[in-house]
Amino acid sequence: MAQDVVLDVEEKPSFGQWIGLSMQHMFSMFGSTVLVPILVGLDPSIALFSSGVGTLLHLLITHHKIPAYMGSSFAFITPMIALMKTAGYPAIAQGVIASGLVYLIVALIVAFAGSDWIDRILPPIVVGPIVMVIGLSLAGTAATDATMNNSKYDLRYFAVAMLTLLVTIIFNMYFKGFGGLIPILLGIVSGYIIACLFGIVDFSKVMSASWISMPKFEIPFVSYSPKMYWGAILSMAPIAFVTMTEHMGHIMVLNELTGRDFFKDPGLKKTLAGDGAASIAAGLLGGPSVTSYGENIGVMAITRVHSVYVLMGAAVFAILFSFVGKLSALIESIPSPVIGGISFLLFGVIAASGLKVIVERKIDFNKKRNLMIASVILVIGIGNAYLQLGDFQFSGVAVATILGIILNLVLPQEAASEKE
Repeated sequence: MAQDVVLDVEEKPSFGQWIGLSMQHMFSMFGSTVLVPILVGLDPSIALFSSGVGTLLHLLITHHKIPAYMGSSFAFITPMIALMKTAGYPAIAQGVIASGLVYLIVALIVAFAGSDWIDRILPPIVVGPIVMVIGLSLAGTAATDATMNNSKYDLRYFAVAMLTLLVTIIFNMYFKGFGGLIPILLGIVSGYIIACLFGIVDFSKVMSASWISMPKFEIPFVSYSPKMYWGAILSMAPIAFVTMTEHMGHIMVLNELTGRDFFKDPGLKKTLAGDGAASIAAGLLGGPSVTSYGENIGVMAITRVHSVYVLMGAAVFAILFSFVGKLSALIESIPSPVIGGISFLLFGVIAASGLKVIVERKIDFNKKRNLMIASVILVIGIGNAYLQLGDFQFSGVAVATILGIILNLVLPQEAASEKE
């Protein structure tokens, strides 16, 4: 168990705390989770619903041992947009289900081959920089949210983002008791009020939305008659190997936060199976692929609340709110600079967790080997030096992770000049 934890993984909060803490997690993942379907042309309510169902499935499969939230994956956006313009959602669904099946197949291999190899390929010199990259690679997204209004710089947006960041820091530093447990939620609410004062909140969709509305489910044999879309399967299934590397990175961060080794208990086979089952469920419901979310890990790092029950509550709220048209529209109306201001803190905390690994494990950067590995991971990952192979794009995080692992395996412990 990590030190100074407010609520550990298996601990239950009081009912009042439970509501506030779970709402905080739901708000934190909402912007990114609904952005994916908006870009692709899907119903955001379905993404909200499938993220809740996927999270509950993941918690069930991992025996309620891992505090992770499953939200819409950005890795599949490019092929999903292309498929939406041609074959429509039925093709996307097959791609989403296929990517989930890839996870299950790999989980099966791990179940038979074991996972002792993880300690060898992912020592602290690789883990620390990768965790830093996961946070810092998202810095550009946070900055864009905080400054850009329809691709144009807007000083009002920057002001709202900075004020949102400031009040969230104040809530973190000076609030005690329950208020000290929900600084992110308080920051989002305060940021929303600030954005209203700056006149950048659009209430039109909130006013026109129905109180109760059914998400637009796309269920095979009910909403449509499925047929094979091999192009969709071949374009989306391989991307699962990319998101797996990010999934493992998130598990590394959670290991450091909670003082546990989730690779051993419940095991990588369970975490992969949980991710795979969540994506398969999303494909059967009408949603995009889902994956674990860094935003929610950032919330846990700041609040030191790691309870799986809080994540379970967030999933239930996501499912319920997907049916409340007014509420979904209200949350959807949160302006991007508010999300950007919060993200400065969330993504920074993830990066700092990676730095913590390096400091606590006393990594010696006078050794050229360590310097080479960390340098390559940091610059390629943060710079997003992605690899494009036809329609497949491997993110900078994935490329940095793979190169870091390879360098760790092939480089000698000492450089030739260090032996003299």
